[in-house]
Amino acid sequence: MIGWLVGWLKSRSSGPERTVLLLLAIHFSPLTNLFSRTCFKFLRLKKLLTAFTLCHLFFFAPAQTDSCRLRVSLLTCGPGQDLYSIWGHTGIRLIDSGRGADVVFNYGTFDDRDPLFYVKFTRGIMMYSVTPYAFNDFMEEYKYFKRSVTEQVLNLDCNTKTQLQKALWKNTEEQNKYYPYHFYADNCTTRARDMLINNLHSSLQFKNIRPQPGSTTYRQLIHSYMNSSTQAWNRFGIDVLLGNHLDEPMDNKQAMFLPDYLLKGLDSALLLKYPLVKEKLILLPDEQPDNKTFFTPIFLFSFLLVFMIALSFMKNPMAQKTSLILDNLFFLVTGLLGLLMLTLWVARVDSVCRNNYNLLWALPSHSVMAFVITRKKQWIKYYWLFTVILNTLLLVSWKWLPQEMNNSLLLVIAILLFRSLARYRKLNKP
Repeated sequence: MIGWLVGWLKSRSSGPERTVLLLLAIHFSPLTNLFSRTCFKFLRLKKLLTAFTLCHLFFFAPAQTDSCRLRVSLLTCGPGQDLYSIWGHTGIRLIDSGRGADVVFNYGTFDDRDPLFYVKFTRGIMMYSVTPYAFNDFMEEYKYFKRSVTEQVLNLDCNTKTQLQKALWKNTEEQNKYYPYHFYADNCTTRARDMLINNLHSSLQFKNIRPQPGSTTYRQLIHSYMNSSTQAWNRFGIDVLLGNHLDEPMDNKQAMFLPDYLLKGLDSALLLKYPLVKEKLILLPDEQPDNKTFFTPIFLFSFLLVFMIALSFMKNPMAQKTSLILDNLFFLVTGLLGLLMLTLWVARVDSVCRNNYNLLWALPSHSVMAFVITRKKQWIKYYWLFTVILNTLLLVSWKWLPQEMNNSLLLVIAILLFRSLARYRKLNKP
């Protein structure tokens, strides 16, 4: 049953959360048995039949003279507990009462059956698409995981509704449905945003929705969803792997790359001097559990720092051997993490992982030094001295770095500084 749920979530998950999910290489589960594979195939067949039926209703049903039987709304789905869902999701709902169709246009679907899927995703080469879902099918996931769904019914005239209806269905055609996904510049929410803006009257105006106009960054908005202890490791991973492009200030339109901020944007919008949203409905309440955990990056790195300091005062052989093993592991993991950052910087075609200042502490060369840590070579001694100086400068200049760093990294840098100094002093003894 677990395998079936994983496959189901993959076909439904979307938006910026999906990129970070795959970059951090978590929450992946294969289909585990014949039953789950059968369910997965059945669900795909069901979606194909649903899309065919919806297209048939639109293109072949008799034309209606009363185009005002259309109802257009934005669906904003609340955050979930897992990384891929913590920013929520967006869909455009179109009700055509004349044809008996209730459709949600989902811009967050993709095909993960490509054998090079994970390679392409790591490189930032990802084609998403828009898929029409029957409204009830779309709501299944959010009912199951007790996530909220808010509907904003738009105050549009008949001509605008008809134009938007045609644009949405045209967008689902094979030659139009695909788009190159980008974490914050081109995702399921920005596609829904642009579809609405491009088909509404030019007099559409938005009030400011940014917490700090002129200085709010992408990272700050992302962090606003990750303040709970259960999201501490996700926040740590994002801050470590993604570069300083996330620290660029946004304009008001760019802030609507997240579902909740597009919702706020529509709430504030005026169309021909009238509110764009004429009705706001809570289709599903938020019933997410408020989980907490003590095992956060700050807890782990604080424990390691205290433990390593305590070991340094112990002179018995067991303590010295334990200290050496911890040094080997810590510098090896740090170096491998630096290699991952460097690979993402170079290999990805987008800019999400570039200009990552975390490479100043996660030196890829640490992965080599972990294997020669006890050798008494002059260049090794100077390497540890260089590491001491570099980490000291990082701590001093922390607040002025051009990239907002995760605060738990202060403890990591302190460990690197302390152990590098210990290794330098040991090699400097006659």
